[in-house]
Amino acid sequence: MQMLPLLQAAAEGFNKDYAGAWALMGAAIGAGLAVVGAGIGIGRIGGSAMEGMARQPEIQGKLQISALILAALVEGAALFAIVIAFQIAGKFYAA
Repeated sequence: MQMLPLLQAAAEGFNKDYAGAWALMGAAIGAGLAVVGAGIGIGRIGGSAMEGMARQPEIQGKLQISALILAALVEGAALFAIVIAFQIAGKFYAA
């Protein structure tokens, strides 16, 4: 319950003139985190697929197809996160 006074004090100092700037900063941070997360995910998928192909070369085709599908799913989730981040920024800031 000690958080409520702190949040109220922070809200009193809120300036609506800077709402668009904070929205753009939040969108940039959100988009950046989505891209970093997607990069890490795709890197792990690729690394694990290469390791699996090195251990069992006979299933290379199945592993490659599975890795491509998983990478596309990770990339789709990252793209969705980026779009949502910029839609939120667009609500507060119209250029």
